[in-house]
Amino acid sequence: MTTGDIKTATSHAPPHVRMSYEKYHAWVDEDTHAEWVDGEVIVHMPPLDIHQTILNFLNRLLAEYVEVLELGVVFIAPFEMRLLAQNSARQPDIFVITKEQMSRLTPERFEGPADLVVEIVSKDSVRRDRQEKFREYQDAGVREYWIVDSRRGRDRADFYRLDDEGQYVLYATEDDERVESVVLPGFWLRPAWLWQHRKPPIRSAFLEITGLTPEQAQDLDQKLLRRGGDDSAQVSP
Repeated sequence: MTTGDIKTATSHAPPHVRMSYEKYHAWVDEDTHAEWVDGEVIVHMPPLDIHQTILNFLNRLLAEYVEVLELGVVFIAPFEMRLLAQNSARQPDIFVITKEQMSRLTPERFEGPADLVVEIVSKDSVRRDRQEKFREYQDAGVREYWIVDSRRGRDRADFYRLDDEGQYVLYATEDDERVESVVLPGFWLRPAWLWQHRKPPIRSAFLEITGLTPEQAQDLDQKLLRRGGDDSAQVSP
């Protein structure tokens, strides 16, 4: 199978082909959701609507919180998280990098484990997300790992954190009324939001999480905009 064949194979199980990381990096582009693991390329199937709905909601909510409170940055696939010790180049559905880790961010990838990773389970990714990535992220030191099952009728979410021994501990599930992040100070999530047909507006959820008034949130927005303008002025020629 050629690399051209890989990109056109979207109606069957995701193809696997062996190549070096250098060849993989030369082949993969910003529109291709594929991962490289120990010399093997795994191309992901196009996601279903429910997968994307949950992805968009979580991404927007996390980004709103992280960006407004200036805690770091949030990325979605396809963007690479390179785990050198695990000999893999993953593209998590969502991952959060805190300010303290920003030095490891390059234009092409994030070098090393992110602070928080979210994988949204699809029909073809159950084993990969719950077993293979679980072990990789744990061994790499991803401090918090959320697994959200997007398959219809599942309504399942598992929230893991690293313990003092470097092992993942399940600290919350979909049965909890609210789940507090161990990585993002003050952030919490109602798992019920994930499966609501009409999800709460992002700003409304943000205000509920932070306890801020709309006016206070607007003040933060303005401060962020002003700071962004100042940063732009500093780097302009």
